[in-house]
Amino acid sequence: QVQLQVSGPGLVKPSQTLTLTCTVFGESITADYYYWTWIRQPPGKGLEWIGYITYSGTLHFNPFLESRTSISRDTSKNQFTLKLSAVTPEDTAVYYCGRVSSWDYTVDYWGQGTQVTVSS
Repeated sequence: QVQLQVSGPGLVKPSQTLTLTCTVFGESITADYYYWTWIRQPPGKGLEWIGYITYSGTLHFNPFLESRTSISRDTSKNQFTLKLSAVTPEDTAVYYCGRVSSWDYTVDYWGQGTQVTVSS
């Protein structure tokens, strides 16, 4: 059974960098054919894909967020981390991590989601 756990602050000030970490249990983040993704849902809106890191470490980002986004991984801890810089109140959302199957690009396992509010 694969489980993902998101950790990080729930409140970030405008212009600062949002940092969230997803710890994966039950599957190695280097296992073939799986990608590890970040998705968010702003209040009253739909899901928005942020980006993912593949099993080999390749990165792909939403072009609308790419200039402010980085995703990294720590294979020794089986974790991957999202950094979103220069945040504004529009970045307020529930943030999720997930596992993506590379053959159909569906998210088959989700983390629990964490509310991040950008406010001074």
